[in-house]
Amino acid sequence: MKTLAELIGQIDIVETRGDLEIEVPGISYDSRKVRPGYVFVCVEGFITDGHNYVSAALSRGAAAVVAQKPVEVPEGVPLVLTGDSRKALALMGAALAGFPSRKLTMVGVTGTNGKTTTTYLIEEIFKEVGYKVGLIGTIMNKIGDRILPVTNTTPESLDLQLLLKEMVDEGVTHVVMEVSSHALELDRVAGVEFDTAVFTNITLDHLDFHKTMDNYLAAKKKLFANLERYSGKQKKKYGIVNIDDPKAGEITEAVTGQVLTYGVDKDCDLKAGSINLRANGVAFDVSTPKGDIYLGLRLTGLFNVYNAMAAMAVGFVEGIELDSIKKALEFVKGIPGRLEKVDEGQEFSVLVDYAHTPDGLENIITSARGFAAGRVITVFGCGGDRDRSKRPVMGELSARLSDFSVLTSDNPRTEDPMFILSQIETGARKAGDTSKYTVIPDRREAIAYAVNMAQSGDVVLIAGKGHETYQLVMDKVLHFDDREVAAEILKQRLSSC
Repeated sequence: MKTLAELIGQIDIVETRGDLEIEVPGISYDSRKVRPGYVFVCVEGFITDGHNYVSAALSRGAAAVVAQKPVEVPEGVPLVLTGDSRKALALMGAALAGFPSRKLTMVGVTGTNGKTTTTYLIEEIFKEVGYKVGLIGTIMNKIGDRILPVTNTTPESLDLQLLLKEMVDEGVTHVVMEVSSHALELDRVAGVEFDTAVFTNITLDHLDFHKTMDNYLAAKKKLFANLERYSGKQKKKYGIVNIDDPKAGEITEAVTGQVLTYGVDKDCDLKAGSINLRANGVAFDVSTPKGDIYLGLRLTGLFNVYNAMAAMAVGFVEGIELDSIKKALEFVKGIPGRLEKVDEGQEFSVLVDYAHTPDGLENIITSARGFAAGRVITVFGCGGDRDRSKRPVMGELSARLSDFSVLTSDNPRTEDPMFILSQIETGARKAGDTSKYTVIPDRREAIAYAVNMAQSGDVVLIAGKGHETYQLVMDKVLHFDDREVAAEILKQRLSSC
């Protein structure tokens, strides 16, 4: 059991009161989860403020309090005032868990698009050479083959540290995790020692939170700037960077370890060429400092060339042979909700994808155009209570690049779905041909419209939700899975023929 003094050893301390040598069995940032003897850390959130729940935490047996604002505690209860209680929670969590990231090979992947696919590919490379792997990301968390539930792309800092400890306890040696910009800005990964950081790309997204693209980029850069900040391991650190991204230079400047670049267009360490896109995959050559290699992926799209290159670069810096990397990458059949096929025997393609940013939507439509024998029909919407600036941009992109677009709802949350659609339609009109799209607010009806208008050789893209199995409407979580709905509609269409 740790003492309070040991737990706060790395945090920014403004003032302390009381006995710091008390032994502490646990930490909580939620007053409802406090157990006798715990330290309660007051975190100021977006909806509630933990500083308002000190009394509730004490009533449940909290033995000490950490806060960044003055709070009242009874005589004899230790109080620690810190400059940043959110960061303190992360560093205290690391200490409580025994600094688990120091005992693991940690790979963090950040970027607007491609994080999930890239982490899956890296996981497969590690598994190919016999490592027991932990995966942390948008779709699921995994310890080896055991699947765990997900709440955020990157868990809250304390939960993350306890998850890493669980991985260590179960014999995991390598962890691959998606690191969101929110997590970086909110210090959820403070105290995590990464060995390798991967940058996929940065495009318009999350401005509801970051406000500006400069702030968004600054959050991403933290992952690379902090590579050598923590010194629990004596190991060379790597920043792996997509050199073709316009912001690659700023990322490479931030890297505190060694830089390794990958790409297609510019000179770099690992470069793809002779790219052959097709409906059922993509083939290309890769030149590396250890020789050239040919890859035939079962994933399609130029963006998956980049994702595979990022994964290959991680394998490369970990000293894995190119033949093993090739075998692992070529083994992957698909990623849940990423250009996932819905096939009921129809003579056209139906693909479900998580694309919910302008760049993501453009990527999948452009990819579909490369292998569609007929039209590309796109169904998409934009989430409510999120970045509004991307709505008209996505509307214009879909109307311009698709043969036909169906604008619909996608997690409207507390916003009026028709207002969201009006903003998307503003962009669609700019494409110039209003006959190339329609507006159907009900997502099931929208998918049915697209599927039923499709003909032989067409490609129907259903974008925005991917692996998600719900619609968020006001305070309700309604079951909705694009893949299930598309399959039902296809069966109905085929049975009526």
